[in-house]
Amino acid sequence: MNSDNDLQIAGDILEVPHLLQPPREHPATVAEFVGLARSIAADRSQWAHLVRYDATTRWYHRLRTVPPATGSARAGETPLGYEVWLLSWVPGQGSGLHGHGRSSGVLTVLEGTLTERTERATRTLTAGAQRVFAPGYAHEVVNDTLEPAVSLHVYFPGLTEMPMHTPQRREARPGQQTGPRTVRA
Repeated sequence: MNSDNDLQIAGDILEVPHLLQPPREHPATVAEFVGLARSIAADRSQWAHLVRYDATTRWYHRLRTVPPATGSARAGETPLGYEVWLLSWVPGQGSGLHGHGRSSGVLTVLEGTLTERTERATRTLTAGAQRVFAPGYAHEVVNDTLEPAVSLHVYFPGLTEMPMHTPQRREARPGQQTGPRTVRA
């Protein structure tokens, strides 16, 4: 009889070298960066004692800077490392609409609730929520609640710029009203 639990491994699985991957110096895939963010989030001892709240300005702390992996760059490329940042948000604080230069990222809400606004959508992100973004992605993150929030941000490669953007006015489609209209009699 075949079933899902009929599989048995004979011998020592660790002796099967072709099944084992060599350990990576640092994450190399989106899933691995998401896993890194989740593991840091789950281990409060790595970040909780560092959190500060500042009512006058957004507080942030670089938690980790990891240099490029040995041999990670192809010929002619610059090797890339990554950074992990911890941010706190008191009620009403926001980032402004911004991008991340050439960096991709993973945003993880550790405590509280944040609102992410993009040109296309508004999302409420509660503790445990994660957002993955690619270079060129622009968003605004805001604490719209009455409670403080804490978030973790992983950037690959490390963040070298955070260009601010001006919100774009959406062009009206034919027949669509874009604002208040005055009707004259």
